Amino acid sequence: MSIAASMIGKPTSGAIVKSATFVAADAKDNTNGEYCAVTGIIVPATAGAPTMEFQVNLPTQWNERALHMGGGGYDGTLVTGLGAYVSQPKGTPNALAQGYVTLGGDGGHKGAVFDGTFALNDEALLNYGQLSVKKVHDVAMAIIQKRYGAKPRRFYFIGGSQGGHEGLDAAARYAADYDGVIANYPAYNLSLLQQASLDVGRALYDNGGAGWINDNKRKLLVGAVHAACDSLDGLTDGIVGNIQACNAAFNINTVKATLRCSGGADTGDSCLSDAQINAVDKISSPYDLGFPIAGQQVFARWPLLEGGDFSFFGAGSALGFAPVPTSAATPPVDALLYTIGAAHVRYFVAKDPLLNPLTYDPANFKARLQDLGGITEVTQQSLEAFRAKGGKLILTHGTTDGLISPHNTEDYYDLQLKQFGQPGVDSFIRFYMIPGFDHGAGRYNLGYDGLTVLSNWVEKGQAPDTVASVDNNAADPATARSRPMCRWPLWPRFTGAAGTENNAASYTCTAP
Repeated sequence: MSIAASMIGKPTSGAIVKSATFVAADAKDNTNGEYCAVTGIIVPATAGAPTMEFQVNLPTQWNERALHMGGGGYDGTLVTGLGAYVSQPKGTPNALAQGYVTLGGDGGHKGAVFDGTFALNDEALLNYGQLSVKKVHDVAMAIIQKRYGAKPRRFYFIGGSQGGHEGLDAAARYAADYDGVIANYPAYNLSLLQQASLDVGRALYDNGGAGWINDNKRKLLVGAVHAACDSLDGLTDGIVGNIQACNAAFNINTVKATLRCSGGADTGDSCLSDAQINAVDKISSPYDLGFPIAGQQVFARWPLLEGGDFSFFGAGSALGFAPVPTSAATPPVDALLYTIGAAHVRYFVAKDPLLNPLTYDPANFKARLQDLGGITEVTQQSLEAFRAKGGKLILTHGTTDGLISPHNTEDYYDLQLKQFGQPGVDSFIRFYMIPGFDHGAGRYNLGYDGLTVLSNWVEKGQAPDTVASVDNNAADPATARSRPMCRWPLWPRFTGAAGTENNAASYTCTAP
């Protein structure tokens, strides 16, 4: 099967199905049921641009709905749609097994998760920034109609990180195509985010790495935050739930008073030097770029003093292994945020693979950064059309996310409040901040039945309030601890009896 360019709502040279494979239901492991897996490529509009890979899975027992799944990082890997959606609870049936057509793409290029080299090609960059969502959607629609002779009654999107950004693209740019979206920890303002990420690296590595924090010192700081803040939500369980109280109980002044090395010089792993304290202060303070990108100039603080572990997806330090970064800027040897920011300024901004990120000055690239605001940002894209058609949006973020600050999504929510007011926002948006949840992992690894919550809201008018969740860290889903997801700005306080700590019913959603 081939799909004409005229059937795809953004510039391409059409699409080609490469394979269509029947997959029988597995009696032993029926995670997806019986379906046909369709794969292919979308041919670029311009010579020299990479092709875009897609996969569309067609269940034999179709429920007349489709779920588009988003990517992550700098994309580059095919999202097959065969696994769980982001934050799906362990042990629950996949969307495909429930009868949804599932689909995904690769963002319009191939590469490792933090490989930014594709951005040297203009079409690949535009695909990544905003067009891949539309192109994959339209190809999927052609395939769905070919298979079933009908369009889906409902079309949903779920993604996290870059996939969260793609979810906001789906809602804001392509409102006519989607009925409901879940955007988890979205990278909706990529350029400002990566300038702030690089700024974290500068805090650690400037002045010969005087501010760099080794793993022992990272653990010292994280331990001190938890000692002061863990119990403030009514329970000592390794999770800081009451962020506002934590901000009062432990802040940069506390760091200076309790963790400073005598005399301010680095005297070992039991304290922080003045240079290291300055780095902590810089990381845990808002970052002001000095000029706006897509209307946004200040990036929110990182949660380093709010319970964030700054670990490399739960394993080891995300702050690098040495005070001097390598020229390749590669994680986990080098600080994770630094490496992602370095890739952005080298390939997206300067288009110079040899650029030294430590001497880079964003003021010298103001025009280019603001141009990128029109390519990769969704900050100023209004949700009005999505709201007007009855679309529903669920936003989630973890309080300990060290890859995209949770306060960044808070800022996005505030933008919607300014446009629509609280009643208007309440009519189509829900925002949940989850204590202990990091970037797809964390001390509390969020699992919730988001697809059911979203579809019930869209199709039955059942607007969600407090939502049940489980900790996906548990090996056995049947024994996983549960917590309520509280609507922002509420947070869960433990109010139950001893022995009920793992039961969501033992928590009360509390105002800050």
